[in-house]
Amino acid sequence: MDEALIRSLTPGVLTVLVRRGADFAAAEDAVQDALVEAVRGWPDDPPRDPKGWLVTVAWRRFLDAARADTARRRREDCVEEEPAPGPAPGVDDTLQLYFLCAHPSLTPSSAVALTLRAVGGLTTRQIARAYLVPEATMAQRISRAKRTVSGVRFDRPGDVATVLRVLYLVFNEGYSGDVDLAAEAIRLTRQLAASVDHPEVAGLLALMLLHHARRAARTAPDGSLVPLAEQDRGRWDTVSIAEGVRILQAALARDRLGEFQAQAAIAALHADAPTAGETDWVQIVEWYDELARLTDNPVVRLNRAVAVGEADGPRAGLAELAALDDTLPRHTAVAAYLHERDGDLDTAARLYAEAAHKAPDLAERDHLVRQAARLNSRHRQRR
Repeated sequence: MDEALIRSLTPGVLTVLVRRGADFAAAEDAVQDALVEAVRGWPDDPPRDPKGWLVTVAWRRFLDAARADTARRRREDCVEEEPAPGPAPGVDDTLQLYFLCAHPSLTPSSAVALTLRAVGGLTTRQIARAYLVPEATMAQRISRAKRTVSGVRFDRPGDVATVLRVLYLVFNEGYSGDVDLAAEAIRLTRQLAASVDHPEVAGLLALMLLHHARRAARTAPDGSLVPLAEQDRGRWDTVSIAEGVRILQAALARDRLGEFQAQAAIAALHADAPTAGETDWVQIVEWYDELARLTDNPVVRLNRAVAVGEADGPRAGLAELAALDDTLPRHTAVAAYLHERDGDLDTAARLYAEAAHKAPDLAERDHLVRQAARLNSRHRQRR
């Protein structure tokens, strides 16, 4: 059973049913029924035209449900105009499915779940495991999302920016359960890039590849975090880095800069440095300036303060940090790092400990606790 093939065909099959007149929720249910039949029958008797087989079976399941539904009269046209079985159309309408699943009326969590289900072809159980929630909870989330978009028609262009933000949310979830969401986000973004010619889609794909290339070096064997400056760069995936840089360069050449391209440029400069000490921090500051201009995001300015601290010295970084809201996520951790760079180890140790209490996850908390303990140990040794 080729699971990758099934998942790649799912969005196209779903779109065919919607174009034939099925509402989204009913079409998605019918496609899931067809996938169950495929899992049962394909290993022993694989079809010559997998997509056509899925379309035919899913359409029949939809019609069966339509005939039994109390709203049969409203759907009689769909029943009477059943197309003859045959090869599925070659047109790829997946792009419109991306837009539907990232509809502005959906919450970010619902949009992510619906994208993984309808476009990614994942089961509700897989998505629930990836997000560490009960399957029933995820099923309710997906059902609500399907009801929300059921009345939406494919008659207006979608918002690429919204789709990209949903895919970026998927990527940032990383890995948990039996689904690697970072890899899944890369796969879906590749698929989107093949459907739409847009420099920001290319920018997001490049950003994902460049970040994902460092994944193996981000954690030690005991699971603890390894900061970028301390990572073994020999463990970085040079093939993914080369592909990311190539895609980014082609996007930047179009002179339509967007935030994902700017973020990818920063990631590329980190990837290009043979050692942490050879990082071109001056260029990174310049790219953060561009990113701040594009987004006016306070988190971008926080990251820029770190880059300024590297390019112009820790006191310059602390001066930039002083102008920012100290309630920003990781503000205290950045202050601790810059104070350590400036030689004020007592203040740095205190701030690391304070930042540990605010850490968003266990791995980051443990890392900050270790940083505080390291500096406190050095202070005791001096005494």
